[in-house]
Amino acid sequence: MNRIVVGVDGSDGGRRALAWAVNEAERWGATLVAAHAWSLPMMAIPTGMAPLPTMPETDEMSGAAEAVVDQVTVEKVVVEGPAATLLLDLAKEADLLVVGSRGHGGFLGLLLGSVTQHVVHHTTAPVVVVPPPPEDA
Repeated sequence: MNRIVVGVDGSDGGRRALAWAVNEAERWGATLVAAHAWSLPMMAIPTGMAPLPTMPETDEMSGAAEAVVDQVTVEKVVVEGPAATLLLDLAKEADLLVVGSRGHGGFLGLLLGSVTQHVVHHTTAPVVVVPPPPEDA
């Protein structure tokens, strides 16, 4: 195993996935790629979609995303855009894709979050979904 991609988003699930991926990368001597995607929240308007009126600057959003992946010493990828798209693109050249079962968004009662659900169904790479601790399951 040479390359492991892990999705990180600062959530408890993302931190658990990162910890698992760090251990696995050390075990195999693999390169670890910590990936984080961010995007501006949008609102529907009659003519289409528009950013919310009071938005942080994109540099601020990007800086916050960088802070998430700066917590580890690995190859870091931070892009603006959908997280699932980023993970699927990186997984094309990875031996393993690691994600948490749930991130920040969505409904907590769901078994898998929307990003995890999407990548599990669309990637060609092997995927590890790191579950929450037993008391949270």
